[in-house]
Amino acid sequence: MSAASAAGAAEPAPTDFVARADWGRAARRRVPRSAHAEWQPAADRIDPVSLLEQQAATRVAELVPIRHARMMVSPINFFRGAALLMAADLSTTPDSGIVVQLCGDAHLSNFGVFGTPERRLLFDINDFDETLPGPWEWDLKRLVASFEVAGRHRSFSDADRQAITRAAVRGYRERMRRAAESRVIDAWYDRLDADDVSRWVRTEQQARGLDKRLVKRTDAALAKARSRDSVRALSKLVHVVDGQLRIAAAPPLIVPVEDLRPAGRSAAEDEQVIREVLRDYQTTLPGARHPLAEYSYLHLARKVGGVGSVGTRASIVLMRGRDDDDLLLLQAKQAEASVLERFLPPTPYAEHGERVVRGQRLMQAATDVFLGWQRVTGHDGVARDFYLRQLYDWKGGIDIDEMLVSGAELYARACGETLARAHARSGDRVAIAAYLGSSDRFDRALVEFAVAYADQNERDFDAFTTAVASGRLSASSPS
Repeated sequence: MSAASAAGAAEPAPTDFVARADWGRAARRRVPRSAHAEWQPAADRIDPVSLLEQQAATRVAELVPIRHARMMVSPINFFRGAALLMAADLSTTPDSGIVVQLCGDAHLSNFGVFGTPERRLLFDINDFDETLPGPWEWDLKRLVASFEVAGRHRSFSDADRQAITRAAVRGYRERMRRAAESRVIDAWYDRLDADDVSRWVRTEQQARGLDKRLVKRTDAALAKARSRDSVRALSKLVHVVDGQLRIAAAPPLIVPVEDLRPAGRSAAEDEQVIREVLRDYQTTLPGARHPLAEYSYLHLARKVGGVGSVGTRASIVLMRGRDDDDLLLLQAKQAEASVLERFLPPTPYAEHGERVVRGQRLMQAATDVFLGWQRVTGHDGVARDFYLRQLYDWKGGIDIDEMLVSGAELYARACGETLARAHARSGDRVAIAAYLGSSDRFDRALVEFAVAYADQNERDFDAFTTAVASGRLSASSPS
């Protein structure tokens, strides 16, 4: 897979910190940091449209046109939905041979804030559908390229985009260095919470004379995230039908379970299966006693969201606690094979839902107490893997269309640092820090890569829109 592996370099013992640093520096000699600037599509590069067609084959057919329509909005939306394309491309690029748990889809919109079990607001990675062990460079290259693509979308100047992408790489490199020099337990527990974010933005704004709107927008975004809880979700998604609480239909984006039931199958049969699934899902949750045990099932509906995951099966589950004022909404998302598995060793887990959950628990500083997994056999007799979590738990993210240059630079740095924290927990932070070094040589290389790959993304976007215009791919927004 990697240059280091091909050279037969053995990973040193975790307790030998000197050898780990030597291992990282040796990798630098085999794969110079400047080599990461390179991006040139191979002569036999797979047709990007054919890769999207392959993905569509396993998805809900009626939802695939919605996915394509969302990807057609802009090159940045296309980039969000093109994780498989970039995984194929990254597999042809140089890497140091140092493996971490990858997010697998580390673009700028897959970072944000959410509530921890301790009821604190934390900034972290928030999407792990593609998680798998692999070269740490892959996550960082996807992150940095996403900022270049988003900067073009916002019509930022070349100099501004370069400052933004450089901030992401520098944030990663410097945070990884601090992690490597930290006490072991401090590196594992390091996190960025909302109070830190707010103080940091204020300090940067004052010290550098940045746009004063940054502080106001940051505080507003954090306040909005805190308001995005189950109470708000319930008020929008749940209503009373014949005296019973039900998830409101809004087809094709929200379709109640009774409207998906095949002929000849009763409501009682569906309910029995759902209760069994929820019971088995509870066995994957932490602790001998879990709050889920105190909730009972009320209703289920299919729900479509996002960009890249549109077409995979996803549902929301309405649960009741003490009474009708004590409700919980869970989200069940299908977990298919990671897009990385075509190019990396397969997951050791029997179920892809477990792959997602195990990866998320390893990479995140704190995880949802309702995060678990389950395999479910559908009406068509096909067994599919899912992971479950709360639908809303103080979640919030960046609005790309509202990004300011100065805000984007700070956000890029925060994302780079956050990715470094995740990789520092799951991989050899000492070796990675030694590979990166203290100079900005690697930073400059990835800025060049981001520009070249954003050019590639635009070419792929053009090929994609041409395929839609010709009828090769279908695209339609929900009515």
